[in-house]
Amino acid sequence: MLAVEKVVTSKLLKQGTNKRIATVDRHLGVVSSGPRFPLTLQPPSSRASSLYRVPRKQAQVADPMQQVYSGMVPDGRHFVDRARDEARAWRDTFKTPIPTADLASRMGGYMQAYTLYQSVRPFGITAIVGGFDSELEAPVDGEVGHGPSVGAGGKAQGKTYGGPFLYMIEPSGLYWGYYGAATGKGRQSAKAELEKLDLNGDGAASLTLEQAVKEAARIIYVAHDDSKDKDFELEMSWISGSSGPTKGKHQEVPKALREEAERLAKKSLQDSDDEDDEKKEDDKMEE
Repeated sequence: MLAVEKVVTSKLLKQGTNKRIATVDRHLGVVSSGPRFPLTLQPPSSRASSLYRVPRKQAQVADPMQQVYSGMVPDGRHFVDRARDEARAWRDTFKTPIPTADLASRMGGYMQAYTLYQSVRPFGITAIVGGFDSELEAPVDGEVGHGPSVGAGGKAQGKTYGGPFLYMIEPSGLYWGYYGAATGKGRQSAKAELEKLDLNGDGAASLTLEQAVKEAARIIYVAHDDSKDKDFELEMSWISGSSGPTKGKHQEVPKALREEAERLAKKSLQDSDDEDDEKKEDDKMEE
């Protein structure tokens, strides 16, 4: 699940037109930002979500995969275009969607190459790539006839394949896998909130995709409140497995669910402020 905070810098901006979430492949998405921060998470129930807080820049790469980046906007757009080229090249060669890990590896190598030569400068972004590799036996593009009855082969019986993946790529080309991630402005408060969630599925209170949407909105509002920034617009997308609400595709979160998540986030923030005010009054009375 991806969530992007887009700061409203002018009253002339038309709401909903300056998209920051794009698709790299059907299962891959990218979010880009200016000097803000992306935040991502994977609920254990689907292991396919990411959230980000940035000035509204999310792009899609190619099959259920997502990407987010914070930093210089033009660099982020170039990153998205290159990711789309990589996804297309993989499909042309292997006739299947590119796995999330392979896209992260290729894009990490591409960003690292920009640190090696004096004729170019390093990327001014930190990117987050998220996707859901299909757990089903995927048909080959342009397939004619039928393959072996056992499937593609190379798979152990009873072992689960595919699932959600999340990677954060630094300007140096270094990348790591995460259950949840945040980068850019406000990342510390966002990470603190992410660490309170059960994202690895060990506990009983695992998140569903719908709950992840609400938590994403809440965390973005908390981080925004800490920085006391201007008004912002919230853009969200999500991705699930083949049995989930998006059927393995990267899509925008339905408007009704997004608005409900924003309403709950504002209410939670107001309740927290009221508690702080009551605590200050009690402290003054004790003095």
